[in-house]
Amino acid sequence: MIYRFRVILDNDTEDDVFRDLEIRETDTLEDLHNIITQSFGFDGTEMASFYLSDDQWNQGEEISLFDISDGSPARLMNETAINDVAHEMKPKLIYVYDFLSMWTFYVELAEIVDEAEGHDYPNLMFVQGQVPDTAPEKLFEADTDDLFDEFEDSIDVDDYDNLDFDENWN
Repeated sequence: MIYRFRVILDNDTEDDVFRDLEIRETDTLEDLHNIITQSFGFDGTEMASFYLSDDQWNQGEEISLFDISDGSPARLMNETAINDVAHEMKPKLIYVYDFLSMWTFYVELAEIVDEAEGHDYPNLMFVQGQVPDTAPEKLFEADTDDLFDEFEDSIDVDDYDNLDFDENWN
């Protein structure tokens, strides 16, 4: 069977940037990683990971390109078949490429079809939008102005005489 994925760049611009890809269900996540990087114009040399996701796009278990764990075994892309992590019941993955720039993509299984005779897979089916020169900045929900309000007080830490501190406590 052939899995058709829509891979959407997480950006906050009005232009949609996505790619529609076809790949065999038995190919690995490393194969999917390769077609994603090629279709978006990356060289594929940076670190990358897939994350299992639920319907609200919450990030779950990591499946990485390389094992950089500190002793505990990690799931690797080249050992994980696509149909082990993406199927009709769990069609969503998050893909992060280049952990310094944090290119983030939403990968959703759109359709499962029979393999077409004479077609090569993986296959780039459709391209929408241009990839920006730099990764879109991530906006966080916390308002930074209010982030530390609970810690504000009138204590002057340089005023040692009025800090109510017993320097001979020990």
